[in-house]
Amino acid sequence: MARPRAFDEKQVLDAVREQFWDGGYAATSTEDLMRVSGLGKGSLYAAFGSKRQLFLRALHSYTDDAHGHLRKALAEAPRAVDALRMLLEAPIGEGARRGCLMANSTSELGNADPEVLRHAHRTYETSTTLIADCVTRAQREGDVPAGADPITLARALLAAQQGIVFMSRTGLDTATLTSTARSLAAQLLPDHSGG
Repeated sequence: MARPRAFDEKQVLDAVREQFWDGGYAATSTEDLMRVSGLGKGSLYAAFGSKRQLFLRALHSYTDDAHGHLRKALAEAPRAVDALRMLLEAPIGEGARRGCLMANSTSELGNADPEVLRHAHRTYETSTTLIADCVTRAQREGDVPAGADPITLARALLAAQQGIVFMSRTGLDTATLTSTARSLAAQLLPDHSGG
């Protein structure tokens, strides 16, 4: 009879996700994973498979969480255009220098690992759809021109946001990043309210 697992799977996944996020895939050793998870090698790999399988599970949990946060942030803003502007400033602040785990992983592994590349594509398509839905709401609210294509604008906003993420990794100061994000917002989401 198999013994029940004596650890919290989500807690372990969160811990290894943080390790991969800080160190990257290649630089993260089995010893690092054992240290942050508190599990021995046998238990870790019996539960999650290989280092690559564990990484993919952690990456999927990251993108699931990120999409949950994005959905909530876009839906809860009183006006959709404010949510879209906030999207550009979201990568600024404490912890921003870590970048985005999905973008970091795609840069590190995308050319060598087709599964990571496929997951990145699905992730950005899901993000684009969520943002496009918010653009459509902003159009209904009269803050974005009705003739704008929601998908095209969503892709432009996502590309701008990822540019801010990258710039934050270079060590640019918060004031410069904020000014850049606001300039992008003014160009991509000009004020059409007449106010």
